[in-house]
Amino acid sequence: MARSRASKTWMQEHVSDPYVKRAQAQGLRSRAAFKLLELDAKDHLFSPGQTVVDLGAAPGSWSEVALRQVGSGGKVIAIDLLEMAPLEGVTFVQGDFGDPAALAQLEGALDGSGVDLVLSDMAPNITGVSVTDQARSLQLAELAAEFALAHLNPGGVLLVKVFQGAGFPEFLTWLRRAFESVASRKPGASRDRSREMYLLARRPRPRGGAVSA
Repeated sequence: MARSRASKTWMQEHVSDPYVKRAQAQGLRSRAAFKLLELDAKDHLFSPGQTVVDLGAAPGSWSEVALRQVGSGGKVIAIDLLEMAPLEGVTFVQGDFGDPAALAQLEGALDGSGVDLVLSDMAPNITGVSVTDQARSLQLAELAAEFALAHLNPGGVLLVKVFQGAGFPEFLTWLRRAFESVASRKPGASRDRSREMYLLARRPRPRGGAVSA
């Protein structure tokens, strides 16, 4: 079957992408690693010995970066619905983050310890229906934020991918009420045509301060 014009365009863009070439040259799992590296350089997300949870981790480039940054004294726990090739030092849970059984596995891997940094690069399977896709992406962002509020240490940080569109202003307002500081970021490694951005939320407020939008 012949590829669609959109598929051919994507492939041409992918093979000529400088971040793809850099990832291949450096042995990284995907170009997404450079988004996290750029954000860390700007906002100092990591420190040795941290406990990090990576939501929507496959193929593992963010877990790869996190593991390097936290060192042997740190802990990285990752979850994704898709398979992820093993990374030595990373605990991986395969399952749907929205499924209580998978969430229980993830929480079990924490073994009662608090979390210093929650990373969420989750995105839904695209249907092509913009209203549906936007709603699903926001639902994932909300799940990530709720997990962070439940598990972050007092000075903890949440980095979550969102897409601007319907429901985004309400989510941002809710996040600002739930965390002491919220900033938006658009790393250079994000493709120009992408509506993705990242919200960086620091220091969760006491649960009484998180008011639903």
